[in-house]
Amino acid sequence: MTDTLGTTASAAAHTEGLRIGTAPDSWGVWFADHPRQTPWERFLDEVAEAGYHYIELGPYGYLPTDPERLRDELAERDLELSGGTIFTGFHKGADQWDRAWKQVSDVATLVGALGAEHIVVIPDLWRSDLTGEALESRTLDDEQWKALAAGHDRLGKALAEEYGIKQQFHSHADSHVGTTGEVERLLAETDPRYLNLCLDTGHFAYYGGDNVALMQRHPERIGYLHLKQIDPALIWEVLKNDTPFADAASAIMVEPPNGIPDFAPVIEAALRINPDLFAIVEQDMPGCDIDLPAGIATRTRQHIFGCHPLTRTR
Repeated sequence: MTDTLGTTASAAAHTEGLRIGTAPDSWGVWFADHPRQTPWERFLDEVAEAGYHYIELGPYGYLPTDPERLRDELAERDLELSGGTIFTGFHKGADQWDRAWKQVSDVATLVGALGAEHIVVIPDLWRSDLTGEALESRTLDDEQWKALAAGHDRLGKALAEEYGIKQQFHSHADSHVGTTGEVERLLAETDPRYLNLCLDTGHFAYYGGDNVALMQRHPERIGYLHLKQIDPALIWEVLKNDTPFADAASAIMVEPPNGIPDFAPVIEAALRINPDLFAIVEQDMPGCDIDLPAGIATRTRQHIFGCHPLTRTR
């Protein structure tokens, strides 16, 4: 009887709660095409083997862009898309709209055809992720904040009306929206109908942000999660030495449970907001050995499942 009960309990576990997925970023993929990256077929194979069901699209052009082919490749491995990603720079001026909408026309069309309802929107970095050189001021003036907020409200409205897709804004290290104060200002100056957060736990912690506190203050603005951890000791060296994020990413974003924030309270807070939220594992590992990600991805999923029973892969 004990064995039967144990088996039943095990089978019943992890069938409700947050939908845990992963992303090409967790395989070191930052570009549509790069000779050192994991080939996309191997990425999909290893995602399935690691026990995930949901994935993000990653950089447009990394996975097949023909909807029928991508649908077939995913179905062959029992995978589904949770969303896609675009990059914006609305604070730079009106010409940025055309740049953003060109990405939308590609990404939203593709992910929408496969049933996904989210686009993660990442703001441009103030310094180059290739050279580390400063491209503009680290902070925005009031007029730039106004342009940024207006651009994202316009984008979110157009995404909802034309594609039925939700805009999830991703605060980011080395961008103009990274600190708690900057995220709070973004939320205050944008319309909750058109912009919510993809709360990336690692990037928010990068500048000392308290993920759970933010979720408790603004539960209605949390629409999506990226789960990652940072090294709590190394981050102070990175900030003190003004190390570019692109140079620090592989070292600062550590394999769970070796960093912060703890996932258990984040998951608990997310469940109070929406028990069906996507929580996508996204461990930044640019340029990593292609034999490294699969093991980390498997252990990370197992760790997340160990944090809370209300987590699932489908």
